[in-house]
Amino acid sequence: MRSARLLIRPIASADIPAFVAYRREPEVARYQSWSTDYSAADARALVDGQPASGWPDAGEWVQLGLHLADGPTGLIGDVAVGADAEQPDTFELGVTLAPAHQGRGFAREALEAVLAELMDERGAHRVVMQGDARNAPVLALMRRLGLRHEGTILEGDWFKGEWTALERFALLDREWRVR
Repeated sequence: MRSARLLIRPIASADIPAFVAYRREPEVARYQSWSTDYSAADARALVDGQPASGWPDAGEWVQLGLHLADGPTGLIGDVAVGADAEQPDTFELGVTLAPAHQGRGFAREALEAVLAELMDERGAHRVVMQGDARNAPVLALMRRLGLRHEGTILEGDWFKGEWTALERFALLDREWRVR
């Protein structure tokens, strides 16, 4: 998949060093499910466990690597795409960027491309995203993408040693079509 500035494809073995490097950054790991001790072995297990088709079936996840279309070819971030195990045509997205590439519109561009693929090509009915209520940049990103705020889950997530609140956003296929 391509966007104006990005080549988007499943993370591969060659991406592991860059993937591990930005996942170890404290400001990147802060609101994510991993910690700063994320290892090359963790990344290898993720790469080896990806669906062969490049897109997840029910209950699976794929990590799509983000590469600059022009210029250096290294991994600059990723978009996680999960297919809900219980609800058909329902997906969850997450995004992570290396610090040097944050604040330049790459996350929005990548998520727009993935949303278009899911909605227009893969028949998605619903796409959800959620973020820690303290992570203002990602909450603003979800709003800029046109996702609808569905609610706040107060102290609903025991996360890295404390109760945290999650903000949940979603987009239905019919909302996508009228944007």
